[in-house]
Amino acid sequence: MAYKITDACTSCGSCESECPVEAISQGESQYVIDESTCTSCGLCASVCPVDAIEG
Repeated sequence: MAYKITDACTSCGSCESECPVEAISQGESQYVIDESTCTSCGLCASVCPVDAIEG
C-alpha cells in the first residue's frame, strides 16, 4: 500500500529528494505522493521532521 502525506505536512521538501522513484511532488497546498508510483519503501517517512507521512 502506498504511503500518504497527511495535513501535518509543512512542505519542507525533505521527502521529495529521498524518494527513489520520484513519486513525491509539490501539490497545491502541500506535498503529495503518487500512489501508482510509490513502492512503499518508507524512506520518505523516515526523513519527515513532523511525522506527516503514513504508510
